[in-house]
Amino acid sequence: MPSSEQDPHSVALPAGPGLDPADWSGLRAEAHRMLDDMLDHIATLAERPLWQPAPAEVRARFEAPLPLAPTPLGDVHADFLADILPYGSGNGHPGFMGWVQGGGTAAGMLGEMLAAGLNSNLGGRDHVPLDVERQIGRWMRDIFGFPAAADGLFLTGASQANFCALLAARTRALGGDVRRKGLPARLRLTAYASREAHGCIPRAMDMAGLGSGQLRQIPTDDDRRIDLDALRAAIIVDRAEGHLPFLLIGSAGTVNTGAIDDLDALADIATEFGLHYHVDGALGALGVLSPELKPLFHGIERADSLAFDFHKWAQVPYDAGFLLVADGSWLRAAFSSDAAYLTRADAGLAGGDWWPCDIGPDLSRGFRALKTWFTIRTYGLDQLGSAMVGTCRLAKLLADRVDAEPVLTRLAPVALNVVCFSYGNAPTEAGVAPRHSLNGRIVERLHLEGSVAPSLTLVDGRPAIRAAIVNHRTRADDIDRLVAGVLRVGREEAGRALA
Repeated sequence: MPSSEQDPHSVALPAGPGLDPADWSGLRAEAHRMLDDMLDHIATLAERPLWQPAPAEVRARFEAPLPLAPTPLGDVHADFLADILPYGSGNGHPGFMGWVQGGGTAAGMLGEMLAAGLNSNLGGRDHVPLDVERQIGRWMRDIFGFPAAADGLFLTGASQANFCALLAARTRALGGDVRRKGLPARLRLTAYASREAHGCIPRAMDMAGLGSGQLRQIPTDDDRRIDLDALRAAIIVDRAEGHLPFLLIGSAGTVNTGAIDDLDALADIATEFGLHYHVDGALGALGVLSPELKPLFHGIERADSLAFDFHKWAQVPYDAGFLLVADGSWLRAAFSSDAAYLTRADAGLAGGDWWPCDIGPDLSRGFRALKTWFTIRTYGLDQLGSAMVGTCRLAKLLADRVDAEPVLTRLAPVALNVVCFSYGNAPTEAGVAPRHSLNGRIVERLHLEGSVAPSLTLVDGRPAIRAAIVNHRTRADDIDRLVAGVLRVGREEAGRALA
């Protein structure tokens, strides 16, 4: 039972003209109860349902009117325990395999707590939290083999990092005037990525005003990597038709199947045609931390820019995306601007020579770097890399189990930690929405049972069960539960369809 339920207290906040408490000792006691409750939550994740639907009466409480009067902190905490904590998304649970989401750690949670207490704005100015972010940027530069001129910054996630990289590539191609004048008339910029690239890539083209139709989504080979011959042919055709190719995007682990493009060959093509070479490494790039996995990413060091997420394989609490570029001046050219209220000084708080608002879109930024710094320093890169290898080995175990079951069919190669498979070997069910297909019904029922949670995806247009094994807490027993659950529910649903 959470400590707050054992010993309820009501600390009234605030008191007086400010928002600090009149009774700091009471607040301290309540804060310790909150911390104990969250540590208990993390320590006992496997003992509770992965996910459960919130009752109607719980959701109804979030229709309450505006809280004009104060509520004692202990009462707010109790409401959190009753109405929020039991109904989360479940990604910390060892049976969570549906989407590429890390499970978080206690060390990362504590780092987030400290960052909130410090309450620094990392848009700029002269304070040590910026040195923490810059240190992580230098660590990433060294890990990925980027040059000394490299720079980078934290963003919400790889979706925003990919977008910012696209803007930097656009400015490289057209010069700084594009920020003021917009695209020249009748100029058609084209970018290239595989059909397996993340959906944020065409959306980035859309948001940048270039048009999602100007992204050439290149076919893939049998391993679901971008087809190099088809890519080269598409660039040549675009040039001949008056387009301006400017950006090539490789995938260091596609989100749907985990495929890794030939990153070295893509670097050659980018050099050949004078393209900005960007790698979307949201899922897999940090696999370079493992000596066993690093060879899979050969060529990533040749990228002009790289997007990845600490909140996936590195298990940092959400959110903690990162963009690394080979030359920091590209980000300054794409984002820096003058504003009177951001006047700099030679000394004092308005000093400092590295303001993230000069190299990214946000002026107000949280201290995402601290929970990442805590995670990296507490566990060390070797241990983080070992955990990544462990998830890949579990994916191989699952693939072997799928291949050994006559009623299950694996639908894609397993390059990293994602396994896509189907119950049965029937073609797409005509006229049936994917979520109502046999595989869709299997996934839905497993979610409702609350033990394991794969997701539903499409592989070559066919509904598929997808297990993305990212959580460091997942074990072989969870793989066994997934396979047993799919077989059991699949038999029941198939029998029901025949009845």
